[in-house]
Amino acid sequence: MSFDIDVEARRGDFTLKVAFQATPGLTALFGPSGAGKTSILHMIAGVMKPARGRIAVDGQVLFDSAAGINLKPEDRRVGYIFQDARVFPHMSVQENLLYGYKLAAARYAAPDHIIDLLGLARLLGRRPASLSGGEQQRVAIGRAILASPRLLLMDEPLASLDDGRKQEILPYIERLRDELKIPILYVTHARAEVDRLTAVVIGIENGHVTPRAG
Repeated sequence: MSFDIDVEARRGDFTLKVAFQATPGLTALFGPSGAGKTSILHMIAGVMKPARGRIAVDGQVLFDSAAGINLKPEDRRVGYIFQDARVFPHMSVQENLLYGYKLAAARYAAPDHIIDLLGLARLLGRRPASLSGGEQQRVAIGRAILASPRLLLMDEPLASLDDGRKQEILPYIERLRDELKIPILYVTHARAEVDRLTAVVIGIENGHVTPRAG
């Protein structure tokens, strides 16, 4: 699968204009806070509409201003991982995971495989309130993957965790990078995460792609 974006958007005096491509594996969008990284994810997910441009995943057009195409978020098959886990507190871990699986329009991710990949087997019967922040984030990642997205967006998924929890979850993100056959866009302003997770880095500053990252 491949991913292509070439868009422009405006918010007040801020103009965001970016174009880049990504292939299966993890691509980092790296830059300071306020650079426009999260806005890029919002446009891909369909919760923010570009002023113009085109977004496509594996040949499927999600947005094309010239052609009048703007798919609804639920029709884009894009997984989104937020800074906070946003798991359902009234559901068990297993119920959270299967919620994503039941929503999938087309399935390629198997529950047993993702549970093993993220080390969740011993947590299946527990509620989110009894989990650590890192465990909750792993559940949120599993739920998103079990919806079988074409593209996975990770918006500073470690930002709310302390250093110990970050070190706990990083190996799982590396496993996703190595085993999922889809593009992963990983937003961060933490150089240590970039250095560990990927050699593919797109620098974002003041709403534009920079010649070099960092």
